[in-house]
Amino acid sequence: MSGHSKWSQIKHKKGVTDQKKAKVFSKMSRAITLAAKEKGSDISSNPKLAAMIEKAKEINMPAENIERAIKKGVGVNEAENLEEAVYEAYGPSGAAIIIETITDNKNRTLNEIKHILKEYDAMLGVPGSVLWDFEKKESWEPKHITPVEIQEDKEKLKNLIEELEHHDDVQNVITNAKLN
Repeated sequence: MSGHSKWSQIKHKKGVTDQKKAKVFSKMSRAITLAAKEKGSDISSNPKLAAMIEKAKEINMPAENIERAIKKGVGVNEAENLEEAVYEAYGPSGAAIIIETITDNKNRTLNEIKHILKEYDAMLGVPGSVLWDFEKKESWEPKHITPVEIQEDKEKLKNLIEELEHHDDVQNVITNAKLN
């Protein structure tokens, strides 16, 4: 009975865990690279970089990976041309959604996000169409909460947010929807 040994099960679980960890590390690495690119590698004069490094340490990202991301950002290694982009969208039941990304290709990312939105009956908004209803503190906070009453819309919205969060370029997804 191949594939049914204890080792096979452990190997499968470890593979899934490692894959999730690699995805999180990749997203964090991009954020560190961008922060270093914007204001340099000195954490005393770059609070954004200091915050990203702190987050990386919280998720047990290896110091070597953090250093590599910083070097990439300040141009020691050949750096990708990373850019931040914020997209605004409307989901099921009119829920407002902010999608923060770090990407090396805005056109590709935008098309992939549009495709995901379309799968869940959501649509991209024009700049400013959603942001007005949020306040930027350390992160985006909704000024108004939109209740989502229809069960089918709740499921679509939860699945949409989950799919967006799994996208490699997406750093953060914020909504004003109340899903409880």
